[in-house]
Amino acid sequence: MNSRRSFLIGGACLATAGAAYAMTPRRRVSLLGDTTLAQLLPMSVPGWTGRDVSGLVAAASDGSLEAKLYNETVERVYEDPSGAAVMMLVAHGPTQSNDRQLHRPEICYPAFGYKILDSRVRAMPLGRGVSLPGRTLLAEQGGRREFIFYWTRLGEYLPTDGTQQRVDRVRMALKGQISDGVLARFSMVEVEPEVALSHLTSFVAALVSATPAARRPALIGNQLSRDLTTA
Repeated sequence: MNSRRSFLIGGACLATAGAAYAMTPRRRVSLLGDTTLAQLLPMSVPGWTGRDVSGLVAAASDGSLEAKLYNETVERVYEDPSGAAVMMLVAHGPTQSNDRQLHRPEICYPAFGYKILDSRVRAMPLGRGVSLPGRTLLAEQGGRREFIFYWTRLGEYLPTDGTQQRVDRVRMALKGQISDGVLARFSMVEVEPEVALSHLTSFVAALVSATPAARRPALIGNQLSRDLTTA
């Protein structure tokens, strides 16, 4: 009886060890490659003129969480001739794992004192029948309102909530991959949500279109990039 019990326990341990090995990522994958976000993202977008700024995200001092999560961030403001201004923050994380993964704005904004008034999944049209899955938020702090559209890319996945992000991370682990990730956030302040959504829809489509086709996968993954090219 003891030998049989030992055999069963041993078998269970081996199965657990095998599952753990299968879940251990062993291959690094980066869609950004050897370029940088600053090189990837065009400063001039049709109808919009950009300039580098700072202060769109908390300072990433040495040893801070931001410094551990992201190896590069690009912060810009783009303006059109009417004076409409879109704030852009794009951050790249080289490693997406349990302890190092993109932080979603619906979690980060409340941590900085904002109240989330609205949060919903939204597909942003890029043109040619292609849509980008993302999320819109309406955040408020001290009477100041900010309308936000953002998306996240984890490897080839584009999760729209925290649960989907965790599931996609497990999928990558099962493939033996350690993939990079991108958070792309665009927002406008003190603008009616419907007006802001119209501006952001136009801007995001123009930005993706202005990005060289060979480099688009770093922003939106290979599948959507192919769809835009072949549609």
